[in-house]
Order: sequence, then structure tokens, then C-alpha cells
Amino acid sequence: MIRLFLVDDHAILRQGLRALLEPEAWLQVVGEAENGEQLLARLPATPCDVVLLDLDMPVLDGLATTRRLHAEFPDVRILILSMAAHAPAIGEVLAAGASGYVLKNAGRHEFVAAVQTVADGQRYLSSELGLAMLEKVLAGTPTPDHTAASRLSAREQEILQLVVNGLTNAEIADQLFTSKRTIETHRQNIIYKTGTKNTAALVKAAISQGWLQKD
Repeated sequence: MIRLFLVDDHAILRQGLRALLEPEAWLQVVGEAENGEQLLARLPATPCDVVLLDLDMPVLDGLATTRRLHAEFPDVRILILSMAAHAPAIGEVLAAGASGYVLKNAGRHEFVAAVQTVADGQRYLSSELGLAMLEKVLAGTPTPDHTAASRLSAREQEILQLVVNGLTNAEIADQLFTSKRTIETHRQNIIYKTGTKNTAALVKAAISQGWLQKD
């Protein structure tokens, strides 16, 4: 069970998020707060795994709250919620300790995927923003190298092979008996870890640089 804490200064948005997420059997909303100070005051008595945190709040905003959360509650994963799609803001909050960034106009499936991803210890960036923005903000524009494959998990290696074989996300999901959304998340993580910009660049680099595992 993933324990989620909602933080936003608008009660109607918190209610909407709760309604979207609570039907998931693996997730429990354990608390709500209007700002960062309320969250930090309540966390010692309300343990949680993930905080869904608004970036723009009064009293203590999302960036300042993220810095304190990362220092005082290092095991809590932080998922930023915002309408801002500006690269500097995204880079700053991720550098401060956030694990993910999702836009407020995201759909239910994306919110669910975002919470699952950060709870699993991985990074998440809203699909609308694109991984290219994250790469430029955090590390410039990295170039592929021969060690990239070593950063992939066994599951990611398997998916990479299927991507190179030309399968779509839906086809890979059917073959691996999982959801299309899960495959989309894996594909984004593979692109991020290998420093490629898109699927075409990923396939080209995987073939030319020998990233595929030999039988």
C-alpha cells in the first residue's frame, strides 16, 4: 500500500485529486495540507511514502518545502504538481530533491503512473513536458556512450530489444503481460538513462554501440 499525502492551497483541487486516486486499491490518501508548513508539522504523526506537492503555495512554497522534506524526511518521495512548464523551475525543484514533476492538467492515468513511478524509486516527468527538457536542465545534452546499457535494468534491457525489433508500446505490453502505460514509463526511463533524445535516436545508438545483450 502506497501512502500519499496531498498538499495544495486549493481545497477543491485536493478533493479532485483524492477522488481521482482513491479508487486505486494499492493507494491510500493519509493526509492533506494547505501549505508546506502544515505538511511538515503533520508528517511526524502521519507517515507517508509519497507527497504530491503543489509548487506555488503561500506560507512555504513547493521549492522551499521540497528542500526541507529532502533534508528532514529523506525516505519520502516528492512529486511536484504545477501548471508551470518552464525548464528552470523544473530543474531547480528536481535538483532540490523532488523525484517527479506532473502538470495539473494531466489525466487520471498519468497521475496514477506518476505516483507509482516515484514510489518505486524512479523519476517521473509529465509526458507533456518531454524527457528532452529534463536532460537539458539537469545535465546538458548528454551523448550516448558504450556504458549506457549497464545502467539499464534487466526489464529495461528486454524492452529495449523489443523496441529495436520495431514493436509498439501496445505490442510490447501484450507480449510482457503488462499495461501500455507501464511500457511507456519504461521507455521514457530507457531514453533518459541512455542520454538519447527520442526512440529513433535510441534505436540507432543501441544498434551502433552494441547495447543489446547477446544470447
